[in-house]
Amino acid sequence: MNDALARKLLLQGIYEKYGYDFSGYNESSFTRRIEGLLTKYGLPDELELMARILRDPRFFAELVPQLTVSTTELFRDPSFFLSFREKVVPMLKTYPALNFWIAGCSTGEEVYSLAILLQEEGLYERSLIYATDINHNSLKTASEGIYSVESMRAFAKNYTAAGGKESPSEYYTADYNLARFRSSLRDHVVFSDHNLATDESFLEHNVIFCRNVMIYFNRELQGRVFDLFYNSLSDRGFLGLGSKETLRFSQHNESFDEIDAGQRIYQKNPMQVAKKIRKV
Repeated sequence: MNDALARKLLLQGIYEKYGYDFSGYNESSFTRRIEGLLTKYGLPDELELMARILRDPRFFAELVPQLTVSTTELFRDPSFFLSFREKVVPMLKTYPALNFWIAGCSTGEEVYSLAILLQEEGLYERSLIYATDINHNSLKTASEGIYSVESMRAFAKNYTAAGGKESPSEYYTADYNLARFRSSLRDHVVFSDHNLATDESFLEHNVIFCRNVMIYFNRELQGRVFDLFYNSLSDRGFLGLGSKETLRFSQHNESFDEIDAGQRIYQKNPMQVAKKIRKV
């Protein structure tokens, strides 16, 4: 059996048994992860990997974090958060209530970064943050808010560069080699499973962050996700992407205004869509 057919059967088997759709992931990136799993578990090929996955749900649960990507840190890309604080937050302060969606929240560092920023800007009490991910283990870590003390060094540096207004240590307590974030930072957060490849929108949001997630998707899946985000955003809602992601070549390129092109912060502009419809 050729490699392409074996890969197709593997992806189909995973989807039909567990509901995870990896068919739209970037082929080269996903192939590297599969090859790494074959080596790690001493399996000869993808058919043997599929057989083990289908007969052992616990084995598949162990693989999910390795098939998905969970690389993040607190206030990652601080210039993004600084720009958001300076250019978007003043507009958000005119809203009586706010819905945020962090899509692909991984282990939660971005969730706590946003919660801290909103608290410092006086917006947290009127905000609700929906934090979603495909990875159950990552969501568990995110909901607990416990990280290594060593990671707090990067937090302190990034937080300061992102325009932080307090001492970083105000937001967590350290116990031996672990740091626990204040529970109040989770009071306005809802953690939930969500698969960007298959699931639909569940609310209208004022702000959506999906940063450093779509670089692992192929063009077709990226298009589906951009459709989802456009339909999920309120009029004049804001979209934040990762540093290597852009709307420029998407079907929604003209549906958004650039708030900060360099930091990949955009604002939905329904008037642009109306113009396109009139032209048609």
